[in-house]
Amino acid sequence: MREAVCGAHAIHGARAIHDAMRDLHAGRPYRNEDRGGGRRGRMFDGSELRLLLLKLIADVPRHGYDLIREIETLTGGAYAPSPGVVYPTLTLLAEMGLVEEAKADGTKKRYAATGEGRALLAEQAEVVTALMARLHALGEQRQRTDGGSVRRAMGNLRVAIGNRLATGDVSDDTLHDVAALLDEVAQKIERLR
Repeated sequence: MREAVCGAHAIHGARAIHDAMRDLHAGRPYRNEDRGGGRRGRMFDGSELRLLLLKLIADVPRHGYDLIREIETLTGGAYAPSPGVVYPTLTLLAEMGLVEEAKADGTKKRYAATGEGRALLAEQAEVVTALMARLHALGEQRQRTDGGSVRRAMGNLRVAIGNRLATGDVSDDTLHDVAALLDEVAQKIERLR
């Protein structure tokens, strides 16, 4: 029972970290009292995200996490689509015949663009160029205005913690080890001059 309660607190803590990181990525300070209603606008609508993911997959076969990281890299850490948006979009692209599962290394599904997907990209080349320009412009703006490499690293930490805690087989010792590592890093950062 204690393990289940501790795991629930860890997941709640990971969610709080996720919320704080999302706000930081959006250039807003994290304020817990603002956790209520209201949705922020999306960076891309559904058709734009489909084209963007298809473009990135056509460049290099990728799996969902690679796509999230690539978009985050292109924007200098200013934006990363959530797995809850990326994975269903990948499924839709596959159902539409625009991508197909490629040979994977490991357990993650990698996708490659089909001929039909490449044809759609050629047909929508102007839109795709504008979408990529939007990503690059956001990345350039972020680079001019703050420490993008720090935000990228914070995002990687958020994802790593979330992935580790989501496995379901997290022991109390593992939770304590994660907390100890985070405390150690926080102390080292506080001591930087």
